Amino acid sequence: MRLITYLSHPRTALLARWGRIPGLRTAKVTLAAVLAYVVADSLNTSAAPILAPLTAILVVQLTVFQTVTESLQRILSVLAGVLVAVALATMVGLNWWSLGAVVAVTLVLGQVLRLGPHTLEVPISAMLVLAVGGAAAPQAAAGRVYETLIGAVVGIAVNSAIAPPVHVGPAGAAVSGLATQLAEFMRALATELRAGWSRHVAQNWLTAARGLSAPVLAADRALVQAEQSAVLNPRGAEVRLAQPRLRTALTAIEYCSIVIRTLCREIFDRTFYLPPELDSEAYSPAARDALADVLDGAAAAMDELAAVAAGAEPLEAARARVAQRLDELHRRRDLLGRLLLVDPHTDAAAWQQHGALLTAVDRLRVEIEAAARPAVEPWRPPLFTAAPRRAARRVVSAAEEAMPVVTDRSRQAVRRVMDVAAEAATEAAANLATPDPQAARSRTAGAGATSPTEQAAFRAAAESLAEQETEADRAAGRD
Repeated sequence: MRLITYLSHPRTALLARWGRIPGLRTAKVTLAAVLAYVVADSLNTSAAPILAPLTAILVVQLTVFQTVTESLQRILSVLAGVLVAVALATMVGLNWWSLGAVVAVTLVLGQVLRLGPHTLEVPISAMLVLAVGGAAAPQAAAGRVYETLIGAVVGIAVNSAIAPPVHVGPAGAAVSGLATQLAEFMRALATELRAGWSRHVAQNWLTAARGLSAPVLAADRALVQAEQSAVLNPRGAEVRLAQPRLRTALTAIEYCSIVIRTLCREIFDRTFYLPPELDSEAYSPAARDALADVLDGAAAAMDELAAVAAGAEPLEAARARVAQRLDELHRRRDLLGRLLLVDPHTDAAAWQQHGALLTAVDRLRVEIEAAARPAVEPWRPPLFTAAPRRAARRVVSAAEEAMPVVTDRSRQAVRRVMDVAAEAATEAAANLATPDPQAARSRTAGAGATSPTEQAAFRAAAESLAEQETEADRAAGRD
């Protein structure tokens, strides 16, 4: 069906769904494999550089973020494996106990490095290098590392340069589909309420309501994938515009699913306060009809909310329709409240349970309104600076323990410089993900200049180093 759409309207489909052309990912994977093989063969990394195209195939994932992540984990796993293998191959060679030692050590190393699914790549790389043995092991290890680097770099370049995908459409469809599913659930419950009621029916609907968490998780995964597709992606502005609307809608819809489950629980609990033969009389026919009308009104508002999440039409018009449906829902709720009104002194249990049911209805209306509300703050894709900064600080701490001569003043200067570099990387990645023409012109006009923060940090570092040299000269003069 999708292929027919592209064949009948190729220009419209290409402009509307750039990066989702049928067969595009297959073409990108094939191109990456061929280019990786050509580069590795021209560099003569090995007699048959098949590892380079294999790495390129494995790292070309759905998003640029996943491609970079897979590449880094694969490079680290191969590097760890070959280092262990070279160390043992030059000393003992291949035998049963050296093989066991390599497998055990590399598996532990992979877990320590938190390589996840790439943990098994560490012992595999080590065993392949260990099988060569002797003086040829370092050359085989170097070739394996070079080919992995070539495949990873080519895979990242191809996936970044050729229509890097953004998954706004699937995320919007998932959130919209979740809203539609909740609307269908409430309509079916309303139909059941009008047809009759019993303890068994109430229990079945409560069980069905508890199963609404699975589609919520599926929609959340789709939205997370869309958020990841904006990282390091020149087309990230599309995700930046849609993410606040989708995340706001999904969060409120998730609360709506919880409220619906609570509502079903209140209806079910009410049947336990009557004898089994009278459980159908837990609510009067008029109250059941009014509650069914409330659920139909909430379902209608949820349908309009699905249009807001899909984003296929003007948002202001869709939000206005949601507000109209909520006004009608409020009127129906008032009618239900009058029908459920009881004297707390006469029937305290009914008064409490009816109040809980009306509270659930009110909460459902509030959450639907919140789901359609425009987001307050903009969104930017997450960046990679936190983890590298922590890793760099661990390296600095290790160097401090190994080199006691490092003073507190120089340590602070190094960390200030490191923080400035991290902030500069953050700003560069943010500009890449959310390009701003005005900011780009400003950067072009001020090329070569450093910001006041950078100048202050580097000046402080230079002053601290100069003070250290002066103190060292004074100590040498006293000696």
